[in-house]
Parts: sequence; structure tokens; C-alpha cells
Amino acid sequence: MLNYLKEEIEKIEEALQTEKLSTHPFINQVSEYLLFAGGKRVRPLLMVLSAKLFSSENFNHDLYRTSLLFEYLHTATLLHDDVVDNAEFRRGRKAARNLWGNQATILVGDYLYAKSLKIASALKNPEVMEVITRTTLLMSEGEVMQLLNLDNQELSEKEYEEVIFRKTAILISAACEVGAIIGGATHAQRESLKNYGFYLGMAFQVIDDLLDYLSTETGKDLGKDFAEGKITLPVIYALETIPPEEKEQLKKLFKKENPSREDFEKAFRIIQKAKGFERAKKKAEEYVKAAKECLSGLPESPSREALIFLADYLLERKK
Repeated sequence: MLNYLKEEIEKIEEALQTEKLSTHPFINQVSEYLLFAGGKRVRPLLMVLSAKLFSSENFNHDLYRTSLLFEYLHTATLLHDDVVDNAEFRRGRKAARNLWGNQATILVGDYLYAKSLKIASALKNPEVMEVITRTTLLMSEGEVMQLLNLDNQELSEKEYEEVIFRKTAILISAACEVGAIIGGATHAQRESLKNYGFYLGMAFQVIDDLLDYLSTETGKDLGKDFAEGKITLPVIYALETIPPEEKEQLKKLFKKENPSREDFEKAFRIIQKAKGFERAKKKAEEYVKAAKECLSGLPESPSREALIFLADYLLERKK
């Protein structure tokens, strides 16, 4: 299975290397700085696998070129997020905003959004365009919601889910749905892939939020979410169950403007004691189970096995 996935990712990488982004060197420089900084190509890969699940056609380079629209959309959101979050690092390197400034970073992010729409429009498929435009609207809402909730210490699990649906799950869901459309899936099959992507995306973000606390290998600062005062699922679960005095202590730690390593460790211990990490991991497992169930009625093929494998792999990733 790993060899199968490796071959597909190599074809995506080849398309990424040969696709001309812009005639303007500066746009290429900023875009490629993040595009070639070690991304996993999860979203284009899911589009390719979803298309191949329903079609025996010998897909040519166009399928892999089309899949790049999801990598461009994802990269655009990362560039914008880093400006909103005042991020210092991304994927283990200085964030683009620290090299070229906020204005340039936002404008290049906007360009990548437009590039994605241009690739999608080349398919001349109204259903694909409807999915992409709906997705970009919801993603933009997600960026606004995340900004408004930055200091919201009363964030509920439902509100958190609304944010991560728009921030992460909608794009992963769209990649699967567009793949299904290109592959000629029935309406029911298309819905199954769309739902698979939704649950996979929800799990992906919960695991990402867990890794911010539990791993030093994510390419982000350990405790970055904590340093920004960002309330994620492990914290929400902890705040639900801890005694009032610990709740106030945890809230104060999240309000600090320049928290120390010691502050982070105090918060970590409170969340861990309240089983916040444990419950969040269980939630991710529930999402993955739901994602795999969406594949149960779909055609047996290497692509279907790859989608199942990716769902299981997600729970074990360390970065």
C-alpha cells in the first residue's frame, strides 16, 4: 500500500514541479517557499484516489494537474493563517510573513486562491465549480470565525466543531467530492466520498490540535496554540470537568501575553489530569471510524484500500 501511495504522490509532485504558477517571479518565490517546504499532499492525493475509485480510465497528467488546486487552496489558507496568528514558523522554517511581510504574504495567498479557481474552471464542469466556490466561501468564514474566537475561553465543543469544519474538514471533503465527480461516481457514491472527507478532515484537525501539545515534531513550536491563547478540543474538555479553582488557573494561563515554558507545563498537567488529551484522541477515533464506514459500499479497489489506510494512518501520525 505504501508503494501505491508513493507512486501517486510522486505523480502529484511531478505535476507541481512542472506547473507554471505565475509569470511574476516574486509570486513564484513566495508560493514555492511554502509549497516545497515538506507538505504531505494529502488533499490532492485524496482527490486522485477518489477519482480512481470510480473510473478504470488510464488517467493522464491532467488529473494530477487538477489535483493541485487543492494544494494551492491549502497553501493560501496557511499563508493567511500565519498573518492572522503572527506565526513565527511554519513547517520548521521561518513563516513567509517574517521574510516578505504581511502585505505580500496576504496578496500571494489571494493569488493562490485565484489560481485554484482558474484550474477548476478549466474542467468546464458546473458541479465542480459549485463545490469549489462553496468551499472557498466556507473556508473564508472559517478564517473569520477563528479570529473572532481567538480569546473566547467559553468556546463550546459545538462552536469548535463549526470552526474546524470550515478551517480543515471542508477542503478535505471537497477534494474527495471533486474526485468522485471527475471519476463519474453516482450521486450516492459522491455523497459517501464527501462524508468520508468530512469525517477525515475533522479527525485530522483534532489530531493536529493534540500534536501541538504532545509532539515536538510537527514543524511548529511546542505549545503554539497555548502561546496564542487558542482554545482547542483538549482544553474545552478539561474546562468542562475541572474544579472552579483549576478552571480559573487554566484560564489565567491562557490569558498571559508572553507565557513561559513553565506556564505551558502547568497548563499541560491540568489538561492531562482532566483527561482532555485522552478524550480528544477518542473523539478523533470516532471520526475515523465514521469515515471508514462511509467507504463500506464503494467499489473494491486499491484506491479504496488506500483511503482506508490513510484514515488509520491519521490516528498514528506524529507530525
